[in-house]
Amino acid sequence: MESRLKVLGHPVHPMLVMFPVALLVTALIFDVVDTVGGPSLFGEAAYWNILVGLIGGVLAAVAGSFDLLALPTGTRAKRVGLAHAGANVAVILLFAAVWVVRLNAEYRAAGGALLAIEVVAVALLGISAWLGGELVDRLGVGVDPEADLNAPSSLRPSTPERIGDMR
Repeated sequence: MESRLKVLGHPVHPMLVMFPVALLVTALIFDVVDTVGGPSLFGEAAYWNILVGLIGGVLAAVAGSFDLLALPTGTRAKRVGLAHAGANVAVILLFAAVWVVRLNAEYRAAGGALLAIEVVAVALLGISAWLGGELVDRLGVGVDPEADLNAPSSLRPSTPERIGDMR
């Protein structure tokens, strides 16, 4: 199934997901460093990573919803897609809760329960990333139907021969 939302011939959702994943995982790492006695700058950086990761996560979710809504009901892809989306919503909500608690705190450090919530959220994020990989690599969601090892550039216009040769 080809992706429904593209820019220059490439699906938007995979372009966006790497940023929130990297930012939220890095936020957890920075909070661990801060908690074990590293410079307080790490806690502050983690706070801002969470904020930007949440924004990117919402944008990635919007882009991903275009493909999710296009999946046929009753298919394994739809079930995996719903699990992927549900896990991501949980990750966003958990990190949003951590961010809100830290918003009005005197110090932006996590520590304790907030750090535990981040660990759970990142574990869910790992599961969700695996589910996303299953959607693309195993089930072919978002993959161009003309994809092969010698496919022409997505920037190259389709020729009439190629248009009639859709698989």
